[in-house]
Amino acid sequence: MLSRVAEAIYWMARYVERAENLARFVDVTLNMTLDQPIGIQQQWEPLVLATGDEKYFHKNYKHASAETVMQFLVFDREYPNSILSSLRFARENARSVRESISSEMWEQLNAFYHRVKDAEPTFATMDSPSDFLCSVKEGSHLFNGIADATMSHDLGWHFANLGRVIERADKTSRLLDVKYFTLLPTVSDVGTPTDDLQWADVLRSVSGFQSYRRRYHGITVERIIGFLILDRTFPRAINYCVREADVSLHAISGTLMGTYRNSAERLFGQLRAELDYRQVENIREIGLHEYIDSLQVRLNEASAAIHDTFFAIRPVEEPWTGQFQSQR
Repeated sequence: MLSRVAEAIYWMARYVERAENLARFVDVTLNMTLDQPIGIQQQWEPLVLATGDEKYFHKNYKHASAETVMQFLVFDREYPNSILSSLRFARENARSVRESISSEMWEQLNAFYHRVKDAEPTFATMDSPSDFLCSVKEGSHLFNGIADATMSHDLGWHFANLGRVIERADKTSRLLDVKYFTLLPTVSDVGTPTDDLQWADVLRSVSGFQSYRRRYHGITVERIIGFLILDRTFPRAINYCVREADVSLHAISGTLMGTYRNSAERLFGQLRAELDYRQVENIREIGLHEYIDSLQVRLNEASAAIHDTFFAIRPVEEPWTGQFQSQR
């Protein structure tokens, strides 16, 4: 497979997953504002901080409110990480590799993009923002289901899976970070009913509330950290996503599991082993924010290694001339 095709499929899947996770971010904050006692300031600023693009936001929107953050994260055509922009980039990548994906995938992604593009572009005039955000999540689920059902599970599918699970691991870590540090007004609010409601909303935002409750009776910070970071079976847990990425990487290269032949396999293998043997008590000792921060750094390093290993243009020597040319 050409690296150009592999990269387009990887980013197509990653952008669709990004759009879905942004919808989850906004939807959970909408639900939290309904659960909060009267008089508590609404918590829209943490969503802006989670993007890492607060300079762009404050330059264009001044202050964080439900309307401005919704516009920023959902409909902003100039902001490259909004839902609309993510779907536009996903569609452009899909268009460039239409011969490598099924026609059903292209039709769903094309319709998905136009549905969001043609939606009412302001929060204030929308009848039900939550229903719209649910439709974004459903659009992503439908696209991923069609991809799994209509695409051969060969190299192309593994590159798509790689993009999907790496984006999902990153967004789960950011959601945890936002909740732990910024959503409660004071330290004394930790462990209160408001705290429990917010953690329940975090679980619902990753569609994990029922899975969590089937395993545990009550909501505690320690159990939720273990569930969303270290769990090996929940599809949005960081450890599950890293293990899936490791499997797809080895399927692509043909390297024996447990060994490595490139830096991407080495970094994901190390991260997978660390998560497999990490304990919640260790994370609390390190500090949840500090631990998640280090996880995000390592995920970024591993993502960069994927680019260098599979997509980057590098000079290669032509054996018959001794000259160099650029090759993907």
